Amino acid sequence: MGPEVLLMDAVVGPNKIIPYEVPHYVSYAFLSSIMLITIAVIVRASMRMVPTGIQNSVEAIVESLFKLVEDNVGHHWSKQLFPLIGTLFMYILLCNFMGLVPGFASATANINNNAAMAIPVFLATHFYGIRVHGFKYIYHFLGPIRSIFALPLMLLMFIIEGIGHLVRPVTLSVRLFGNMQAKHIILGVLAGLAPAFIPILILALGTLVSLIQAFVFVLLATLYLAGAVEEGH
Repeated sequence: MGPEVLLMDAVVGPNKIIPYEVPHYVSYAFLSSIMLITIAVIVRASMRMVPTGIQNSVEAIVESLFKLVEDNVGHHWSKQLFPLIGTLFMYILLCNFMGLVPGFASATANINNNAAMAIPVFLATHFYGIRVHGFKYIYHFLGPIRSIFALPLMLLMFIIEGIGHLVRPVTLSVRLFGNMQAKHIILGVLAGLAPAFIPILILALGTLVSLIQAFVFVLLATLYLAGAVEEGH
């Protein structure tokens, strides 16, 4: 067996190991980002006092998201946190919808892509918590009772709260990943069982699941950020 055969086995062997191939979820993540940037540029270049067409649709989504952030975080911090929340929602929603197009895949059906969104939310949560409260941010982890006599309880609460905060990016990533993977599997099975008339219902169900999962991700992210900037009790 020559070196050429060994090289081919290493590249396209049974495990399909292709070290220089860009993963599909990375390609679709870049495609989604390019599409969002293109839409933003188009809307910005055609801004009108009375919105029409794509500007009207984008403004409706932006206003709804901003109200969600403002209601949970407050007016002062909503303007600073909205770009993060709004970008996450638009990106996740577009990625989810791309998975409904035949021949395309959803980047959010990969755990690595979702972790790349959940970790910045985790870091932003504690960044703004420390920025707002300084050292007093630790009160968020100590529970409602703070005295020398309650030190064991405070230590226990600190451990529990610390674990709860550490698993947040994991739960955000796995929840979105699991739901999108389950959606693809279920829709594929249903399409195989009844390909004649089920596809329309499948697309409707997939659209609903995609919208709900994008909303759940950003809602949890908003609540995490809101809990960080509010006063610890």
